[in-house]
Amino acid sequence: MGRKAIGTLMLLATLSVIGVVVIQLLWLRQASQYRSEQVALNRERAQQLEKQFNDRVIIALTDVTEQILSITKDPSDLYDAVKQERPNYFVVTINDTLHPYLLESLLRKEFSRRNIQEDFEYGIYDCFTDSVVYGNYVSFDTLKTDTIRHSTLLTLDKDGHYFGVYFPQRSSSLWEEEQLGGWTWIFPAVVTLIVFSFFAYSVWVILKQKKLSEMKNDFIGNMTHELKTPISTIALSSEVLSDPGIVQEPERLQAYARIIRTENERLRNQVERVLQLATLDKDELVLKHEPVDMHEVAREVADHFALPLAERRVHLELALEATATKVAGDRMHLTNVVTNLLDNALKYGYDSSTIDLRTLSRGGEFLLMVKDHGIGIRKEDLKHIFERFYRVHTGNVHNVKGFGLGLHYVQQIAHAHKGGIAVQSEPGQGSTFTLSLPLAH
Repeated sequence: MGRKAIGTLMLLATLSVIGVVVIQLLWLRQASQYRSEQVALNRERAQQLEKQFNDRVIIALTDVTEQILSITKDPSDLYDAVKQERPNYFVVTINDTLHPYLLESLLRKEFSRRNIQEDFEYGIYDCFTDSVVYGNYVSFDTLKTDTIRHSTLLTLDKDGHYFGVYFPQRSSSLWEEEQLGGWTWIFPAVVTLIVFSFFAYSVWVILKQKKLSEMKNDFIGNMTHELKTPISTIALSSEVLSDPGIVQEPERLQAYARIIRTENERLRNQVERVLQLATLDKDELVLKHEPVDMHEVAREVADHFALPLAERRVHLELALEATATKVAGDRMHLTNVVTNLLDNALKYGYDSSTIDLRTLSRGGEFLLMVKDHGIGIRKEDLKHIFERFYRVHTGNVHNVKGFGLGLHYVQQIAHAHKGGIAVQSEPGQGSTFTLSLPLAH
């Protein structure tokens, strides 16, 4: 998928998500307005219904009290006898003899007469101790009663009692409606969040795949160029050596044989790097654990680079200052690591400059630092240089040889040896790579 197609896809996807979010916001706004109106109407209607219910209960209780007092007292004592303590609890101050079954019978009759068909509890209290002496739960659905008696039931034929009526199934429905209405916001918000998260993840995957595709294409282009050059050189040298007259020129014969050997070694190194990457990808890396003298490795690598350094007139400064030099690891892979670091310093350094290879001991670690005085690395590239296939752009794809595998390999091998690799760099001032490895015990 090309850059233009991806850009178009991103634009359409972004517009789609924006449209979904806008529609959700508009819907939520309308839903909020509608819910507010409904809540206001429901609140008003509920308040009216609750007031009607309370009025009917107060009238019913007043009639019950009047009938009780008509037996023993003057009904004129009814003034302010019925009080509503809570929305679902009423108290009747009677200060008279109360007979539980008569009270219950009157409550049933008056509630039914005023169409109050809700379960209720009533309790008879002693005015002096303010404790319940008799109580009962009355259900209109099942016509079953559960009597609740005090542990010391008093004789109810004495004066000095009052009773209360409680409706357990009545509660404020307004709060429940408001709480339920809150879910109308949560569900669309969750859906919108899921859609946005999926969109963001899809964009991240597309960009990552695009970047990986570009790096792979760059890798294939570099690999083709890197392999084609030595193959062409070997083919040309072979044609020259096939000339029978070359035998008469031994110096020329040796020169072309040396070219073939050099290019063949270069070709082998390139193939070896690709194979190393394949080994790392398959998790088939098997390391030896043997004592390795890193100073010996550093000297061997320095000797190997003697000719390339001389061709570019670069001086390698060795400062092997570490006091403890042996680490436990795989000598071949550690040699490749130092080779890659020195090779990078030579690639990105200037001609006629200096490369510093220094070793130090720090606690239980061996440090190997390779410093070049070259083009350096930009800050935005530093966090990517250890990624597979990543190469720092220098303006020309082929002015610096390589596949973008060396530093990735260095990092993987360093981590496999329980060590690490760090870099410090400034554009135009060169770079310093520091390899840290735990010392062998």
